[in-house]
Amino acid sequence: MYGLIGKMLAAPGKRDELIATMLEGSVAMAGCLSYVIARDPASDNGIWITEVWDNKENHAASLAIPEVKATIAKAMPLITGFGERFETEPLGGIGL
Repeated sequence: MYGLIGKMLAAPGKRDELIATMLEGSVAMAGCLSYVIARDPASDNGIWITEVWDNKENHAASLAIPEVKATIAKAMPLITGFGERFETEPLGGIGL
């Protein structure tokens, strides 16, 4: 399995709009086992995205899905940057 945990930074006052955009644009993606969007309670503008995929290739391929591309285009004006990014190798657990 392939895991990715990343922090996204919303423009000031735009975090809830960015979260709504990301959630509304979520679609089923081949190989995606888990995709979670969460507020960062330690930051007014931070969002954490935690993903688990069956493999790294399906994660990369997801970026070509038309709905994903449209969500990225809609979200980009609301994003001011990115923070930490961690790749992991999930082994299992609840929900997997």
